[in-house]
Amino acid sequence: MTHTARLVNSCLGEWEVYVAIDAPSPREWPEHLFARTVPVPTVAERSAALAGLGYEVVSGQRWRWDELDDDDTGPVRLVASVTVHRIASGAAR
Repeated sequence: MTHTARLVNSCLGEWEVYVAIDAPSPREWPEHLFARTVPVPTVAERSAALAGLGYEVVSGQRWRWDELDDDDTGPVRLVASVTVHRIASGAAR
């Protein structure tokens, strides 16, 4: 089963990665806080954070950046996403 991992700025402006799973509340989704506003976490840092959560990027998938905005005049938030799956139990770190 695959899920979507997202890299976003938290409400405090710090980067975080989370995995959107089938939990009833986003508060139950696995997440990793990078505790910084700059620079944007590297692909290697994101991969390590995902591994710590028990996930890995699906082979051949790449992070994709999107803009989220409420209207044409408001601020734009950047969100990166990628398809992930659980790390096989024998391969967990």
